Amino acid sequence: LNLEVRLHSDGVARVRVTERYGTAGTKYESARWTSDELILNEKEMVGAADAEVLTASANGDVLSELVGKVFTPSPDQSQADMDNYVGLRYGNADHVLLLRMEPFSFYLFRRSGDASSFGTPIVAVGERGLAHFEIRRAKEGDEAGAAAGEDGANSDAVLMDDDDYIPPDEDEEGGEEENKAADEPEDKHGGKEIVGYWEDGLAIYADGTREERPVQDEAEVEHRKLLEEQSPDLDREGLWEESFGGHTDSKPYGPMSVGMDIKFPGSSHIFGLPEHASSTVLQTTHGPEAKYHEPFRLYNLDVFEYELDETMALYGEIPVIISQSLSGGTAGIFWFNPTETFVDVYSPNDNGGISDAAGHGTTTHFMSESGIMDLFLLPGPDPHSLYEQYGRLTGRVSLPPMFSLGYHQCRWNYRDEPDVYAVHAKFEELDYPYDVLWLDIEHTDGKRYFTWDHNTFPNPVDMIKKLDSQGRRMVTIIDPHIKRDNNYYIHKEATAKGLYIKDKSGKKDFDGWCWPGSSSYLDFTADKVRSWWADQFAYDRYKGSTPALFTWNDMNEPSVFNGPEVSMQKDLRNLAGVEHREWHNLYGLLFQRATASGLIRRNPDKNIRPFVLSRSFFAGSQRYGAIWTGDNAAEWSHLEAAAPMLLSLNVGALSFVGADVGGFFGDPDAELMTRWMQAGAYTPFFRGHAHHDSKRREPWMFGDETMIRLRKAAMARYALLPFWYTIFREASVSGMPVMRTMWMEYPRTEALFATDDQYLVGSDLLVKPVTGAGVTQSTVLFPTADAWYDVDTMERVAAEGQKDGVLSITVDSDIDKIPVYQRGGSIIPRKLRLRRSARLMKADPYTLYVALDGSGKAQGSLYMDDEETFAHEVSAAYGLSALSIDLQNNSGTMKNEVEVGAAWKDDSTWQALVGGRSIERIIIMGLSRSPKKIKADSTDSVQFEFDAATKILIIKQPGVSALTNWSLGFEF
Repeated sequence: LNLEVRLHSDGVARVRVTERYGTAGTKYESARWTSDELILNEKEMVGAADAEVLTASANGDVLSELVGKVFTPSPDQSQADMDNYVGLRYGNADHVLLLRMEPFSFYLFRRSGDASSFGTPIVAVGERGLAHFEIRRAKEGDEAGAAAGEDGANSDAVLMDDDDYIPPDEDEEGGEEENKAADEPEDKHGGKEIVGYWEDGLAIYADGTREERPVQDEAEVEHRKLLEEQSPDLDREGLWEESFGGHTDSKPYGPMSVGMDIKFPGSSHIFGLPEHASSTVLQTTHGPEAKYHEPFRLYNLDVFEYELDETMALYGEIPVIISQSLSGGTAGIFWFNPTETFVDVYSPNDNGGISDAAGHGTTTHFMSESGIMDLFLLPGPDPHSLYEQYGRLTGRVSLPPMFSLGYHQCRWNYRDEPDVYAVHAKFEELDYPYDVLWLDIEHTDGKRYFTWDHNTFPNPVDMIKKLDSQGRRMVTIIDPHIKRDNNYYIHKEATAKGLYIKDKSGKKDFDGWCWPGSSSYLDFTADKVRSWWADQFAYDRYKGSTPALFTWNDMNEPSVFNGPEVSMQKDLRNLAGVEHREWHNLYGLLFQRATASGLIRRNPDKNIRPFVLSRSFFAGSQRYGAIWTGDNAAEWSHLEAAAPMLLSLNVGALSFVGADVGGFFGDPDAELMTRWMQAGAYTPFFRGHAHHDSKRREPWMFGDETMIRLRKAAMARYALLPFWYTIFREASVSGMPVMRTMWMEYPRTEALFATDDQYLVGSDLLVKPVTGAGVTQSTVLFPTADAWYDVDTMERVAAEGQKDGVLSITVDSDIDKIPVYQRGGSIIPRKLRLRRSARLMKADPYTLYVALDGSGKAQGSLYMDDEETFAHEVSAAYGLSALSIDLQNNSGTMKNEVEVGAAWKDDSTWQALVGGRSIERIIIMGLSRSPKKIKADSTDSVQFEFDAATKILIIKQPGVSALTNWSLGFEF
């Protein structure tokens, strides 16, 4: 094995263990497949220039001190013992990575503030001795390996000589015929003719019946568990071939797992590992008092009607964990391995019988089926620093076009063009804002993507242009499965060019079943395939598309209805011959990436930003578009689960996320629909969606009274679009999530660490969704480090107090109210004129909402660009306002200082840009007395109104623009 350590200038440490292969002409000519170039943001991963090696002979006193902080009692300081340790000091000497060679473990130390020495480590890896790396080997070496191994977890890790390799088809007497027979699955369908498969993976028979889901043999399950508990050496079943649900995984390389235990000393709160329908804080899975009895599973799957409060795998995964504690601050890890992974979480009180100086902490155990051991340690020390570090590893969220932050209307399916026109017209009639109308799979010609059913959608270009002329866009679904039809141009060309994933032999195109029936799947791990796919979005290829049509990528886990767990067999091969098990969890990301590239490429020289929604994802998906939480249900429990799930995704730096408003399956009543629309208006991606068996649920379907409530929620979203856009711009630069857990802004307030039924939008809006039937009051936890103002009444509901305290207040939350609060000390921009889409609001003036803190101060920002192109990146066409106010004494000032990009600064239409971004109103909350006079730069005074009872000051028509520097003088 090779051990490689890379230290980054921002304090990140990367520890990587790989196989050591390379003899030309042998079976293992190259080591295991890795995906650095596909996932990592390598151009920003800058190495530390000041690394210093600590050994027993060089800086031995420092090394000895660090070793003593990990092990109790401290080891004998003899030369021989200390030679087992190496320290690497870097990052202005603020970080040290301590490595112990035998047994292998390592520890990250971070100097805190002005401290002259290091405390306990913030991350400890391998402390429990669970590090393992199973070497690829031929089957004949299995028994020999087991006999030779004497080191527990590594007893199978014996490297065979290449001369010993025997191809799998020849490894036993009987040869090819016997193996062929073994590959043929048992007929579990009783001879019935299969005519298709449904999304749950069960067969549909010619006689109209459906396959019944088999009942799991409890005795067999218990037998397997017993073997696993006794010893892995006793459980030899499935090492070289594994069967599941009638499918066989040939596992030609045998067991290839890698794993490691990772501890966060001093921490009781860890977060991450999306996607799971469970709490944002990760609960225990190991030990007698564990919350769950199965580890968190990371394996992207199309899960039909998923269960809540489970560790089961869902549609995407990000193998990231963030720890938040008072002693260690913020620290995290990124387990860079896209194969199937299980993660156990141990109780903070379970130290595994290890006595160490680091004390208690939460331990996790990562176990991946294959891949390599590649671990990034993120030192923090606070949330903002950590997300800057993670952004340099996997990239930051792309700034979405403004329209995509509006409301999206979708269902499976809008039937035809008259249906589309009728829905659109009703939104227009009711002055109900929306930006995008979506079409599901039924719009196509027989589920052939990039086509239209010309019976129901005969004039798609005219339809899209009609909506576009009134400020709307459209989205069509395009999935990765390609109908195997030689008359279908996409399939014909992909077959001719050899772009499809292969079967386990690597020779034939894989044939799986999905919506179109028999389907092939493109190999998006190959650059040439991604480029070809991007070309298909050209207007002369995708007939009926226009620049106002965008894309929805579904079923990209990938979903295969007749495959194991409704996905692909793990022993399928990509075009490079690499097994599917190695890159399974990357498929959805790479599909979305290729689609986004296509939406950019179709408009050469215009730099139009894409919009792509994907169901499946991996670390780095934030760069390519939006994600939603999949097939939820129209139930209160699913509404309640939405915020924790979305917060977990944001912990993984996936910000542009949302849950289907109203729930995908089932029929919400008026109350549930109202509460979901209110909650959805304060999540990053805001879309209503429904199953084809669900009743129509456009906003007007619940009656006028409910429609008015739903429209009010949507209007609140549209008023805040300048704020949402500014927060997304911040995320695109800093890496900070858009939708934030409370601890992300209050990392020293431990009482808020586990809170996930309320959250922050950016740093300045606190949202408490109502997720229960009949609720008229809600309890909100207010951080007392700041004051808080109700966004509806603009009255202060909580004053500043103890720096790290929490104030619990019960507030009214009847059916017309969602509790939302603005932080004291903030300035939030809104646009208040009712329009029917984001595009129609573009030139509308701003209103600034100023919430004063206890010292009479506040600050905020407002980001502006053309809202749809990459000109802000390509030519610096943007403006960024820095707004501030200070009203402490008998006089005060509010001012705007603007950073204007070069393209806008030199633009001949500068005056039009300034005039189109005027400020028509400033509302100041929490002002204890009325000013005598307010003076602007260009006038003697400006008009204002003051309400002493509510402590609200309103300045009307101050005559200023968000794109120019200005100040307002206050006299009291």
